[in-house]
Amino acid sequence: MPVVEAVAIVPVPPAVAFAVSQTTGQTRYRWDPFVREQHLLDGAARPGKGVRTFTRSRHGLTMVSEYVSYAPPTNVGMKMVRGPWFFEMMAGGWRFAPAPEPGHTVATWRYNFRTRPALIRPIADRVGVWLLGRDIRRRIAGFARGCQDPAVLAAVDELAG
Repeated sequence: MPVVEAVAIVPVPPAVAFAVSQTTGQTRYRWDPFVREQHLLDGAARPGKGVRTFTRSRHGLTMVSEYVSYAPPTNVGMKMVRGPWFFEMMAGGWRFAPAPEPGHTVATWRYNFRTRPALIRPIADRVGVWLLGRDIRRRIAGFARGCQDPAVLAAVDELAG
């Protein structure tokens, strides 16, 4: 099963990095180049294990995902419940660990997936690794910028306060 991973070191502590990663609405759209629309489903007011999320990507593709883990400030995991036809399965996890430099965080985002139909999987997996890898690298770079964006950090402070 293909795995795609991207890592960034951001100049905020893990709790802040985690909070930035879980922003929604205009704050999320400010830093996340992948997401065009995203919201929690089923009346959920905040993320948590078992909560489902609707996401429309910059490509116009939609996905419903479910949090399978939610452990602030260290990690969050999701799995696809419904999504693009070419993914048989997709899951991802974001980890936030203290960096060697105090006040910094190592953010590691890892996704795994299985494409379909099985007949074209050897080719589809290579395309998926390339395309998803490119998107994840752009996304974590946006996240790193968001961790330095005064408007994003103010929104995170407001939510925490």
